[in-house]
Amino acid sequence: MAKISYYTEEGLNKLRNELNDMKTKGRTEIAKQIAEARDKGDLSENAEYDAAKDAQGMHEMKIAKLEEIMSNARVIDESSIDTSQVAVLSKVKIKNRKNGMEVTYTLVSEEEADLKSGKISVGSPIGKGLLGKKVGDTTEIKVPAGLMEFEVLDISRFSE
Repeated sequence: MAKISYYTEEGLNKLRNELNDMKTKGRTEIAKQIAEARDKGDLSENAEYDAAKDAQGMHEMKIAKLEEIMSNARVIDESSIDTSQVAVLSKVKIKNRKNGMEVTYTLVSEEEADLKSGKISVGSPIGKGLLGKKVGDTTEIKVPAGLMEFEVLDISRFSE
């Protein structure tokens, strides 16, 4: 059973563009490397040729993985996001109960996660721990640094 992933329109377009680049520019570049290595003579002792063929295999594997992700990708209609509880593409303001620090995250698919822009994966420990919570709920989440307790302060749509 394939795993369905939910994306913003922007995130899905980014994936689409990356796949297109890999299929066009990426394949062309690798073909050029293979041709240059082939021109250097005996293929049985040509490390450059072997490396270029390995790179081609890895590149094709990445393309296949991206195509699989795209085939199971769904764009979430923002108006359908239920803000009464934390879900995919929810923007969640949480408070660390220990130090009082407040932070806002948007829960996104693993491929869209970008901590610098406040987007965390629904598959991350914090993402998993927040799913289904409502405003006012507290949750203990096991993270690499230990056990942390958060309070959900606000839930909104990701573009708000």
